[in-house]
Amino acid sequence: MEPPQNIQDFQDSLRLREVPLHWPEGLKALWFDAKDDWEASHNIAQDMHTGLGSWIHAYLHRKEGDAFNAGYWYRKAGKPYPTVDLKTEHLQLVAFVLTSD
Repeated sequence: MEPPQNIQDFQDSLRLREVPLHWPEGLKALWFDAKDDWEASHNIAQDMHTGLGSWIHAYLHRKEGDAFNAGYWYRKAGKPYPTVDLKTEHLQLVAFVLTSD
């Protein structure tokens, strides 16, 4: 399966049993998170030494309830601590990845 072109494609991809190996790392991390595999998502995000990796890492720590650690990663990503709910932030992350080169 080719990488999703939009949010609906991403949602449809959640029916897959495995994430396609050729997808970008950020998209894989978000896919695992959407499949309720926090650990796999975190393993990918912590190995992404980019602003996106830091943002996903921050989101994941916020999701687990670790506001202190999340705050550190949001600062590393250059992002303010979000006021939106986790579902909205996840969609924002997916949209960002889909529109990035």
